[in-house]
Amino acid sequence: MAAIVIAGGGVAGLALALALGGRGHRVRVLERSEPPPDGPVVKSAELWRRPMVAQAAHDHILNALGVRTLRRHAPAVLDAALEEGARLLDLTAVAPAGPREPGDDDLVTLVVRRPVLDVVLHRAVRALPGVTVSHRSTVAGLLPAPDGPSGRRVTGVVTRAGETIPADLVVDASGRASASRSWLAAAGLPVPDDLTGPSRLRAFGRFYRLRDPDGPPPGALNRGNAAGGVWDHYSAVLHPADNDVFAITFGTLPGDRATTALRTPEAFTAACRLSPYLADWVDEDVARPLGPVRVIGMPPNILRGTAAGHRPPVTGLLQAGDAACVTDPMFGRGMSLALAHAFALAELLDEHPTADERLSLAATALVGRLLRPWYEQGVHDSWARVARWRTAAGAPPGPTAGRPVPTVSGQLTATAMTAAATDPTVWRGITRMQTSLRTPAEVFADEDFQARLRAAADTPAQSAPPGPRPPTHAELSHAIAAAKGG
Repeated sequence: MAAIVIAGGGVAGLALALALGGRGHRVRVLERSEPPPDGPVVKSAELWRRPMVAQAAHDHILNALGVRTLRRHAPAVLDAALEEGARLLDLTAVAPAGPREPGDDDLVTLVVRRPVLDVVLHRAVRALPGVTVSHRSTVAGLLPAPDGPSGRRVTGVVTRAGETIPADLVVDASGRASASRSWLAAAGLPVPDDLTGPSRLRAFGRFYRLRDPDGPPPGALNRGNAAGGVWDHYSAVLHPADNDVFAITFGTLPGDRATTALRTPEAFTAACRLSPYLADWVDEDVARPLGPVRVIGMPPNILRGTAAGHRPPVTGLLQAGDAACVTDPMFGRGMSLALAHAFALAELLDEHPTADERLSLAATALVGRLLRPWYEQGVHDSWARVARWRTAAGAPPGPTAGRPVPTVSGQLTATAMTAAATDPTVWRGITRMQTSLRTPAEVFADEDFQARLRAAADTPAQSAPPGPRPPTHAELSHAIAAAKGG
């Protein structure tokens, strides 16, 4: 069995350690943060301070791809999360009327706070005899060897504390920073260019807990696993979580000064009361806030050149999760793609047990199949959303340089979303795409799906029942300013 070093103890790193340790490999995870406190899982998660993992304090979802991955590869982790208060929500609850179909059991999401899932994963990994998790430990550099087939081979790492750790394989699971880029540069090894596409958004989020855990939900989950919507100039979405907790997140343009005041509790509450489907949830008699409003800038979509094979590979080094590909967090794919990528990498090692060029090329092909479609879709959707929001907010058009090529799904989204409201087949196709079970190319290549879209496009539009109207940009700005002034 191989000796493997994983740099990073987030979702991708822990999932990979779980998969590899379960196969008998000797694994050492190096994680720069403090370990979670001992004690009950939920209490440990709530007390865990992780200043270097800012996104852990924000809302996360595990979409259908993530749930399917856990069911197939780590059912004990899923069961443990459910025992700690996480819940599975059935997305078919909002499907157009019709009988259940094969595959509908996959259309579920797991609602759980990120720290709770992290603690569950951490404890599952820590229980494996062949896995060691070293906290407060950071990789400072690589141990390169000049004797590989191409003259570029990694044989281990050196930590900042000066410890030398030989390894058959090193995996960068350091997250969005993708630390292996700096390791390669310092070792004089080639660093291929990344592909990037900006998201150009910021998010304001706050967690709440229901006061009456046994009472009925304050409002409907109009999106199946969420309440709210992505409107013409902003988004306001509520996601349930574990143990009667829920989170509300606003997405806004970073240059929109009017929404900057959302960082204050008064303005945040005022915007919730004005946004469709959210007002009842923030009633003081219904829920209490669990903390302040937290603000975070959305990272760009990134496809790492080191993972995508833009140059001949450096053998003995792979990237996992966000270290390989970052997608706009507003689309809720990150954790699920990280899990799927981690377990798929472990399966590659079954096929290619030696960390040679064949493993590197197989890992590159995996990125092309699993991650690249979501990078490309994320770039397109991020750009289209910002363009729509800027227009509705009366802002000048953004730069046109680097505008992504329209995707098939992007060109047909409006028709597809309209048809999905009444056609169960179209709804299932769109839902499988939105939850990462099928790529856009797979969904839109289906002949029955295409036929139904053509029929919908040729059918005169019927007036839909009026739904809640989101505020205009002027109305939202006025409500925020009034709350701030008060």
